[in-house]
Amino acid sequence: MILAKELAILNGEKELIEMSAFIRQAIRAGMPIHKVERGLWSRLLIFGHSMLDGFVQAQGTGDLGPTIEHEGRTLRKLEEPHDRRYVSIFGELNIRRCVYGTRETQKHEVVPLDARLDLPDGEFSYVLQDWDQELCIQGPYEEARHTVEKILGLGQSVRSLENMNLAMSRQVESFHQVQAAPPAREEGRIMVLTADCTGVPMRKEELPAEPPSKPSAAGEDAEKIKHGMRMACVGSAYTVAPFVRSAAEVVDEVMRHEAAGRRPEPRHKQVRAELTRPIGGQEVNGKDRIFQWLRRQVEIRNPQRRKPLVCVMDGERALWKRLMKYLPGIIGILDLYHMLQWLWKAAHCFHAEKSEEARAFVTQRLEKILLGQVGYVIGGLKQMGYKQRLKGAKLKQLEAAIGYLERNRRFMRYDEYLAAGYPIGSGMAEGACGHVVKDRMERTGMRWRVPSAQAMLDLRAICASEQWDAFESYRMNAERTKLYPYKQAVDSLWPIAA
Repeated sequence: MILAKELAILNGEKELIEMSAFIRQAIRAGMPIHKVERGLWSRLLIFGHSMLDGFVQAQGTGDLGPTIEHEGRTLRKLEEPHDRRYVSIFGELNIRRCVYGTRETQKHEVVPLDARLDLPDGEFSYVLQDWDQELCIQGPYEEARHTVEKILGLGQSVRSLENMNLAMSRQVESFHQVQAAPPAREEGRIMVLTADCTGVPMRKEELPAEPPSKPSAAGEDAEKIKHGMRMACVGSAYTVAPFVRSAAEVVDEVMRHEAAGRRPEPRHKQVRAELTRPIGGQEVNGKDRIFQWLRRQVEIRNPQRRKPLVCVMDGERALWKRLMKYLPGIIGILDLYHMLQWLWKAAHCFHAEKSEEARAFVTQRLEKILLGQVGYVIGGLKQMGYKQRLKGAKLKQLEAAIGYLERNRRFMRYDEYLAAGYPIGSGMAEGACGHVVKDRMERTGMRWRVPSAQAMLDLRAICASEQWDAFESYRMNAERTKLYPYKQAVDSLWPIAA
C-alpha cells in the first residue's frame, strides 16, 4: 500500500513529466511564448502544491504517544485527529494533526505538528501574508486581492486582507522597542529630526462630535476635523554628513528648482506616523506620540548628543511647542521652502505674479536672509508697505508674511546653519507625509476607521524605513514563541525521518 506522503511525491513527479510533455507539444504546435508562460505557471503551482503537500505528509500527524508531559502536567492524546486549513501560495492544504489536552471540549494545549511546522496563528501562510500585505500597503485592498487572485489563483476576501493588516500591525510597537542603534560606522555626523502633519479622511462616525476647542488643538487640527479628517503626524529621524554651502549656491539651487548633485544621502532613515485617536478612553494627539518617539530615537542613536542635533520643520506652532517640550536645547531650523512661500506672497503685494520683478524681489531677499540679515528684510518689507500705502487684501497678505518671519526669526539663522553643513529644508518630512499618508490614505473616495487607518500607517512607515523584512522576521518569531513555547520539547521527541 502506497503511503500518502509517497503518493504526494509521486504526483509531483508525474506533474514534472507532464510539464515536459507540455513543452514538447508547444514546440511542435508553434505556440506563442506568452501561452507557454501561462501554461508553465499554472502547472508549476500544481507541482508546488503537490510537493508542499508531500512535505507535510512526510511529517506525519504529530503522534508522540498516548501522553506527553507539559508544564508539569500529563496531557493525553485526544481520540480523533483534528484537521486544519492552511492556505499557502500554492493553494489550500488540509493538515491532519494529533492534539494533546485534558478533554475534547477544552483548549488544545499542545499540537506537536503545528509546532514542528511553525504554523501561523491564522489560516494564511507567512509567505502569503507577506505578499498580500506588501501589495495592500501600496494600494487598495481590492486591487491587492485581484492581483493575488490573478497570479496565484487564490480567492481571498477584502475583509480577510483588512484583518490581516490589523493583526500584523499589532507587532509594530514591540518591534520598535527592540530596535538597536545602527552601527556607528554607518551613521552620519549630524542627527536630523523632522515632523509634519496631514489629514486622513475618516468615516463620519470616527470623528469627534465637536472640533477641538483647546488652544493646543486649534487651528489646523480643527480645520481638518471640520473637513472630515483626523490629523496624522509623521516624524522621521536620520543622520547625514555635513553639507557646507554658501548663500549664493543655495539661492542658485532654490531659484532654479534643482537639487545639488553632491548632496549627501540620509543614513538609516526611520519613519513613524501617528494618528490623533482615542487611546485608553482618551483622545491622544498624534504629535505627542511622534515627539516622544523622536526623543527615544535621540536616546538610542545620539544618547550623549555628541553629534549636532537639529530639527527642520515648517512654521506650525504646535510642532515647535512640542519640540521644545520633548527635546529642549535642540537646534531648530525653519524649513527654507516654507519661508520662501511667504517671500513670494510678499513679492506679489508689489509685483505681478510670475513677473521678473517678483522673481528679482524674492531672489534679493532670499540671499539676505541666508546671509543672516533677517531683521533687515523684515524692516524693509514694513517700509515698503508703508511707503506704497498698501490697503485691503494686499496689506493683510504683507502683514501675514512679516508676522511669519518675525515669529520664526530665531529658527532662521541660516548663515550659521550653512556654515555648519546642516540641512535647511524639510523635504524629508513632506516626502514622508506624501509617501506614508497621502499616497495610500487619500485616494478618491477613501474613508477610514481609526484602527484600520493607524494599522495602515504603522505598516507603511515600516516599509518607508526599509525595515519590512526585519519586521516580518521579528513578527514571525514573536508569534511562534507565543504559540509554541513547547517547540523545543516537541523537536526532541520527534521521530527521525526515514
